[in-house]
Order: sequence, then structure tokens, then C-alpha cells
Amino acid sequence: MPRWKVLVSAPYAMPVIARYREQLGAAGCEVLVPAVRERLEEAELLPLVGDVDGIICGDDCITGRVLDAAPRLRVISKWGTGIDSIDTAAADRRGVIVCNTPNAFSEPVADSTIGYMLLFARRLDRLTEDMHAGTWNKPQLTSLGERTVGVIGVGNCGRAVVRRAAAFGMRILGNDTRQIPEDVIRTSELSPVPLNQLLAESDFVTLHPDLNPTSFHLMDRARLARMKRTAFLINTSRGPVVDEPALIAALRAGNLAGAALDVFEDEPLPVASPLREFPNVYLAPHTANSSPAAAERVHTNTIRNLLQVLSAATK
Repeated sequence: MPRWKVLVSAPYAMPVIARYREQLGAAGCEVLVPAVRERLEEAELLPLVGDVDGIICGDDCITGRVLDAAPRLRVISKWGTGIDSIDTAAADRRGVIVCNTPNAFSEPVADSTIGYMLLFARRLDRLTEDMHAGTWNKPQLTSLGERTVGVIGVGNCGRAVVRRAAAFGMRILGNDTRQIPEDVIRTSELSPVPLNQLLAESDFVTLHPDLNPTSFHLMDRARLARMKRTAFLINTSRGPVVDEPALIAALRAGNLAGAALDVFEDEPLPVASPLREFPNVYLAPHTANSSPAAAERVHTNTIRNLLQVLSAATK
């Protein structure tokens, strides 16, 4: 008989669910796999967690109410890095261990971030569209080495962006709530600056903070207004870091040259979202982290984290 019941609700685990069942089954776990599109909300989780011992989750809304409804729960193993959708304080009070994989997707996310900068600077996609349409148009382009990038949040992901930006010869400004390590400053020639200065001087502002009370709506109406009208905003971190109505207003007023968004306040992005109207806004369905090699590391670590906690509970 299985000793443990494990809820697997992480969408990225679904393509390898057979392997999850095999590995977890061998460890004495029964696997429950509900239908999930993007994430499970609180109301969807409540009827599922009553007798589970562990959860392998994505960005599910694991609230205090969910934890109260799960008296047997011992461990939440997040598939990925961000745990902002989990009430970690409530979990700690109940003795539930929350695990994740730090620095899981820094490299692919940094690749996507630089990719957006190149699209804005070199307009490769728009030039291709023109050529296929029979248009021979030569707009004025720019080199990344001629531009300044402002990196907000110089943790693992932000540093991966900094390394790439330095290779392109960009001027790099950085801002973080924590002190930026001296070796990062030295090797990349990054200049730590106050947030308002970063916003005022950057041609690209790229967001890489954790989502927490200090970063929620970090880019609000006032801060967006401090950016140059010729600047671009890039968000591959968490949707709520940007106040979307404020961003939409700035774009409509022509106060920004454009934006690139991989994450949104409401996911999937609603069909009626005004963000879909702007030709100068690149949109992606939260896929900046896509990488087979990175995903494989997370598969392995997620299961290991879960089983380590459950096995310790039997000793």
C-alpha cells in the first residue's frame, strides 16, 4: 500500500507525468493528477488536498485556507523557483516545508531578455515582414553597444542578463534592494544607481525582482513616467511587478517606445486585454524559462526535494 499521497499540479510536469508516477510510486507515493491549464486557484485546490501528504505545484494559489484543509500535508515542492503564490508564513506555522529550485531558469530567461532588446534595436521581425510583403524599407537601427540597460533586481537572473549585456558592450545600470556584490560590479562594469536615475537614463528597463510586497506594482504610473519616451520596458519576472493599466495608459499616450511582456497580472492573458492592441508590444505566454536542459534539472530536483522531506518524516 502507498504510504503517501502526492498531488501533482505543475503544468510543466505534465509532459513527463509517467516518469513522476514511476519514481514516486517506487518511493511509496500515490500520485493524484488533476486537470490544470495554467494554475489551480484556491477554490480548485480545497477539494483536492484533504488527504495529501505532498504537493508538486506550479504557480498554484496555496493559501492559508488551502493549508488548513490539508491536515496531512508535510511538503510543498515547487516546480521552479518563485514561491510567491504560496503563503509561506502559514506553511511555516503549520510545519509544512516549502522547497524550490533556486536559479532554475536564469539562463533561458536572460536569453529571452536579450532577445527582446535585439528585436527592439535591430527590428529583425519587422524587416522580415516588410520583405515578405514586397517592401524595400531601410529604417534607422541601433546597436546594443550604443545603448544603456537598466537592470532592476540583480539576483541570479538579473546577473545573467548583466553578463550578456556586458558582452554586447552596453552601459549597465543596476538597482536592487540588496547590495550588489562587488565582483558583479567589477566584472561587468555595472553602475549601482538609485531607481529613479536608472529609469531616467536607461534605453531598456528590464525587470528581475522576486514578487513580494516591495515589488508589487513596482512599475506604476509614477515610475513609468520617469522613463524616457524612447525607452522600452521588458518584464520576464512576475506579472504583478507591472501595474498593467498604468502601462497601457503610458503606451496609449506614446510615453514609451514599447514593451516586451512574458508575464501578466492575469494568466492566461485575457483575450480582450488592451495589451494585444499595440504593435510595439511583444507578448509571450510565460515561456521565457523554456529550456529542455533547465526543465530536466528542475524535474529531478523537484522530486528529490519532495522525497527527502517525506522520507525524513518516516524516521
